[in-house]
Formats: sequence, C-alpha cells, structure tokens
Amino acid sequence: MASHLVVVGASLAGLRAVEAVRKDGHDGPVTLIGAERHLPYDRPPLSKAFLEAGDEDPEHPRFREESHLAQELGVELVLGEPASGLDTAAREVHVADRRIGYDALVLATGARAKSLPGSPDLDGVHTLRTLDDAQAIRAALDAGARTVVIGAGFIGSEVASGAHKRGLEVTVLEALPTPLGRAVGEEMGAAVSQLHHRNGMDLRCGVTVSAIEGNGSVEAVVLEDGTRLPADLVVVGAGAAPTTDWLEGSGLELDDGVVCDEYLAAGPPGIYAAGDIARWRNAQFDGDLMRLEHWTSAAEQGAVAARNALDPASAKPYATVPYFWSDWYDSRIQFVGIPRGDEVRVVSGRPEDGRFVALYRRCDHLVGVLAVNRQAEVMKYRAQIKKNITWDDALKFAAQREAAAQDKAERAREGEHAAAG
Repeated sequence: MASHLVVVGASLAGLRAVEAVRKDGHDGPVTLIGAERHLPYDRPPLSKAFLEAGDEDPEHPRFREESHLAQELGVELVLGEPASGLDTAAREVHVADRRIGYDALVLATGARAKSLPGSPDLDGVHTLRTLDDAQAIRAALDAGARTVVIGAGFIGSEVASGAHKRGLEVTVLEALPTPLGRAVGEEMGAAVSQLHHRNGMDLRCGVTVSAIEGNGSVEAVVLEDGTRLPADLVVVGAGAAPTTDWLEGSGLELDDGVVCDEYLAAGPPGIYAAGDIARWRNAQFDGDLMRLEHWTSAAEQGAVAARNALDPASAKPYATVPYFWSDWYDSRIQFVGIPRGDEVRVVSGRPEDGRFVALYRRCDHLVGVLAVNRQAEVMKYRAQIKKNITWDDALKFAAQREAAAQDKAERAREGEHAAAG
C-alpha cells in the first residue's frame, strides 16, 4: 500500500509539499491539516496590495480552489482546527478529537506574530499574520483610522507605507536606535529607514511604549516619556515566533523552530520540516543553522521535505542563498544571502538617493547583497554568492556592473540629444 503523507500546515510550504509529490506521481493518500478555515493563501500581499485603497474588496489571495486540491490533487483537507500534538511512536498527529496516522510527515505550521507584552485586549489593536488580520486592518484604514505602527521592521513599514499612501495620519515607533538591525545590519538598517524620512513619515526610533489606552477600543499609545499619540488603529510588528508549542513533549528538538539536518529531517523516522518552522543546516553557508521566514525558501523547502519524507533513501540536501523583498512607498528593497558579515560596502548608487547596492563580506567571501531600487542587480549577485565568490572577485564584478550601467546611461543620453537635435 502506498505511503500516507500528512502535511501539517496549510501554508505555502504545505501546499508546495503536496503539489510536489503529486507531480512526482505519488498515488497514496495525502492529508493537509490547517489551523485556519481558509484554503492555502499567499501572505506577502497581505501587508502590501491587500491594504491599498480601492472601491472594491481586494481579490482573495488563495493559491488554489478547493476543487483543485480535493479533486485534481486528491488531497484530504482538514481545515479550521490546529494540530494539538504529535505521537512519534504511534506515528499519529492529534487534531481535536482525531488521531491521523502517517507514514511520512511534513511539519509546516509556520510562525505566529508576536504580540506586545502586557497590551490590553482592545478593538483596533492588531498583529498582521493572517488573512483575518489583514481584513480587519484594511477595514480600519478604509474608515480613515489614525494609525500607530509599533515596530519598524518590514511588515510594520509596509503597513505604514500603505496607510501613508491613503493620506492617513501615521506614526511608526521603533524601540531600537536603528530599525532592521537583524535583517540587514545596523548600518544598512539606518540607510533603508531613510525611505521613511524621504516620504515624510513620522518615524521615531529609540522609544518605548509604556501603555496602550482605550475603553473597549483603542484610543491612544502612550510612550515612556509621557507622549500620548491618539490612535484608532495600532498594528504591532514585533516579529514572529515559530509555531512549535503543539510539538512540546514529542521528542523533537525544538530551539527557535524544529531543528533539522541538511535534508530537513527532524530526527524521528519519516518526519521532516519546511518553511518558517524549520531550523536546518544550510550547506551553502558552512552548515550554519538557519530559520528563514521568506517566501522563496518556504516554497522550495516544502517540495524538498515532502520528497525526502516519502523517499528517504534518495533524499537530497537543501541548500540555498536566502532571498527576500519588501515594498515601501514606491521603492523595492531586496536582499540575498546573510547580513552577518565583517564589512558592508556600498558599490553602486548612494543610500541618500534611495537607490543603491551594498555588499556584505564575511572573512574573504561575499555573503550578502542589499539592493534598493536596483531590481536588475540582485539575482546576478545571488548567483555569485552561490558560487562562493571571493570578496576581491565580488568587488571586480561590482565594478564591471557599474561600468556597464554608466555606459548604458551615457548612450541613452547621447540618443536623447541626437533626437532633440
């Protein structure tokens, strides 16, 4: 009898897991378990296009219709109830009063947004992780809410950008002196945050929230220095934590996610992890343990984990150069690699102009690249990192790219002059 694949987490990683094995010809039973009532949907638009003003409701960001999953892919959908436990000895996943047996198991329960410690339960105070969160925030923005965003990371900054585009009153609060320190490093975090200032955003760094006030609904955010910011909407962008509480006592190693090897195997036979929950050894960076909350890696890991779970004898390691992007105002921010380096050098453009490329060195190799409004560059650098290029060769590559760009710009100017003359 063909193996039963169970995927816990109706996420991007979970969807790619079931799609991959069906594409490979697996004809055994497949069960997809999701805590939310929604079919798998795309999360990046929730803090971007989904919040934009419009007369019509935004399109539902679901990946596939239920008929496609149930009929064409033959997936049993178990939605609206979270997994509550895992028995590795019996090879069963607990969901409410059900015990779902598995031969192969992919854990893809993702991460949940962190709330502000001690914050009261008031209407108008939200995190942004789910479709329901985004719908509530959009409704508040449609109503013209005075908005305070707590946390100047990527999600918070995207929400602030969306509210600002609507012409609403927005304040962004950041506890650290510089935003995005973990994501791109302090130096480049300061450079990227200039996008807020260039667009007239009220960004306040190094401030502490002492209270969120309201009577049933939020009314104000109070800072430690006594400043009171009126608010109808508060969005807390304090990061996310992997959803592993349901795995406590299962015997899996849990440490900022499910700890896996380079094959995404979580230890007990048949169990693999993918997406935001997986903390695995990335051979691309000397086997560093990494946990990524990125769209691209979640999609890739879901497919690899499912294939390895069903055919461990032919398992393939998963190694990658991480990639993520974010849209603020009319700017695109992209990053490839890792931000933990010994040096950061801007090799093209200037941060103060809102258009630049910066390289990250670790020891004698290129390990990361940040590009702001330089969309044509970042994937070329990703390929160089994958080749484990040296720092000197990276600087030569950057110089060649810059010279080619300057030559192209000069030829364009000459063409304009010729046309005008």
